[in-house]
Amino acid sequence: MVGIIDYGVGNLFSLKSSLAYIGEEAVVTNDKEVLKQCDRIILPGVGAFGDAARKLRESGMAEVVMEEAAAGKPLLGICLGMQLLFEKGYEYGEHDGLGLVPGVVRPIRPMIGEELKVPHIGWNGLHFPKGKERCPLFADLKENDCVYFVHSYAGVECEKAVTATTEYGAELTAAVARGNVFGTQFHPEKSGEVGLKILKAFCKL
Repeated sequence: MVGIIDYGVGNLFSLKSSLAYIGEEAVVTNDKEVLKQCDRIILPGVGAFGDAARKLRESGMAEVVMEEAAAGKPLLGICLGMQLLFEKGYEYGEHDGLGLVPGVVRPIRPMIGEELKVPHIGWNGLHFPKGKERCPLFADLKENDCVYFVHSYAGVECEKAVTATTEYGAELTAAVARGNVFGTQFHPEKSGEVGLKILKAFCKL
């Protein structure tokens, strides 16, 4: 059973539908006890970092995520959910994240220059660090397989945790991992067959 955390931010229906499509049972919940019974957890999210971090803590879900991750349960953060895994986010101020992955979240505008549009929206290729063992989520993927992005902020100061990057005016963090904690800046549930492969791999961990 996959537990999808419902804390008031995120498109949960498409994620649950994608998991059902690959034959995985999933539950959307804000019940701590239900999450504790799940085999793995997904932390989705759309919107602003500070607001989402506040809602996650006020709902009590932040505490459960930390406990279950510490116990070794596979955890996947998607889009803003990935950003919340970092130590801090700098969106309309400075906000504390969960600190499960070393690094911080900053706006992409200074990184990509003035020519390209922000947010970075659409399909873009994944690149995997050379000389580094491939993250298990991407075991069935090829270099430059495309996934769907929607973001104005990205993880930085997180080189050791980076498992995939994408090019958009600069090399941007596309995915991270630290032990049993994984994050994708892109949306696997909106990324067609490639995204389904990633979700399948997560469900096999």
